[in-house]
Amino acid sequence: MIELLTADTPNGKKISIMLEEIKFDYKVTKINILKDDQFKAEFKKLSPFSKIPVIIDHNEKVSMFESGAILIYLAEKSGMFYNKDQRTTINQWLMGQMGYVGPMLGQHHQFHHYNPGKSEFGEKRYFKIAERIYKELDERLSKSKFLAGDDYTIADIATFPWIARHEWHDIGLHKFKSLTRWYEDISKRDAVIRGYDLLNKGDQIPKV
Repeated sequence: MIELLTADTPNGKKISIMLEEIKFDYKVTKINILKDDQFKAEFKKLSPFSKIPVIIDHNEKVSMFESGAILIYLAEKSGMFYNKDQRTTINQWLMGQMGYVGPMLGQHHQFHHYNPGKSEFGEKRYFKIAERIYKELDERLSKSKFLAGDDYTIADIATFPWIARHEWHDIGLHKFKSLTRWYEDISKRDAVIRGYDLLNKGDQIPKV
């Protein structure tokens, strides 16, 4: 059984979606980042940087931090969404999400959604970067059904929850036809619908 320790964030949703896709038994332990649960000594033993999500594979007696590493672990363990002949491409798009798409959209959330009016420089900078990310993903998806090719992979699972916050971004997802097609296709997957509702609060995937 897999224990997922997380808050209800895009990075947390990546893992719950993956767990639903591969049909592993799991339970969610909520980490309240607003109350600094992530900085408690018990959690820090599992996550040295005090970041969520973390998984504990109780069957294997293994714990893991970093959502990209967790996705690779679960993909290898299940034999799903990480085809050997696609891994060079999958890894590039997965790392692109980890190092660029997620962090930059996260900064856009901070300046544009959570703290509007506090930094004109920050708001403009990250709005432009967020808009560029939409354009770059749209360009890729105009040539490829999914990010790494014809098959749905962990690169898509990693990226989807960040685009699912498109209402926060105010970029206009509908203006990007290929990105919208990809988003709507993934939104229809039963496992994605279940995994998106990470804490069983009735959360629904935002429409375009």
